Amino acid sequence: MQRLLDALRDEHSKVTLDTAALELAGIEFPGLDLGAAEFRLDNLAEQIESQLTSNASGLEFIKACNELLFDVLQFRGNEEEYYDPRNSCLNSVLMRRLGIPISLSVVYMEIARRLGRHVYGVGLPGHFIVAYEDAQARYWVDPFHGGRILSFADCAAVAKQTSGVDLRSNPAVLAPVSKRQILVRMLSNLKAIYLRGEAFDKARQVLDLLIDAMPQYAEEYRHRGLVHLRQLNHRAAKTDLETYLRLEPNSPEREQVEKQLVLIERWKAGLN
Repeated sequence: MQRLLDALRDEHSKVTLDTAALELAGIEFPGLDLGAAEFRLDNLAEQIESQLTSNASGLEFIKACNELLFDVLQFRGNEEEYYDPRNSCLNSVLMRRLGIPISLSVVYMEIARRLGRHVYGVGLPGHFIVAYEDAQARYWVDPFHGGRILSFADCAAVAKQTSGVDLRSNPAVLAPVSKRQILVRMLSNLKAIYLRGEAFDKARQVLDLLIDAMPQYAEEYRHRGLVHLRQLNHRAAKTDLETYLRLEPNSPEREQVEKQLVLIERWKAGLN
């Protein structure tokens, strides 16, 4: 996962989003063939390009994308099984045509990149979308809901509904989300899914990556420490939980974490 690590460590990494996202998907799909998934993206971009004139407008580009992805191929948001880890894996999204907002947005963005169109991610609270922007126009698009084109008022309504955020007083929410931020958000989604499903080996792999990307973010050490505890890796758990307390000395979880450290010390004493 060296390219994924490079993209996580360096905000200006040249590693493309699709490559990094596919390496991330290797946690769920060990031995994944990245080339096959990249070929599918190439093919989608070629099909859309064939429907456009050389001077096609941004709106024409969006309509061509939406027609192929959502009308013809039936890509859609997987509302029935939202927490299926496959929804967060780009290779699976391309094959099953099912995803969550951020993974479907990555498909949209990577098609646009191949065609030289400026489409970037927008992290609305609780709901990820994309924005198309050129010298003439800007449009917000919701890939999770069939490529619906959103107005500013629509975006404000989504932010208000999902999290109570007032977009009019906080327009920075519509700022472009970086490649690194997208990858961290995808990893965070997978972390929550794996912890929820008690898939601790996979959760630990995700947490290793998050800690590598954000070594000063305390909460990930606590989560990894708890995973180590569940897997009876007591020494590793102790290291992570102590790191958590060092980084977050006034944490409301401090008392609970200290109790866990006492239990680890008792376990160690029982070995002697």
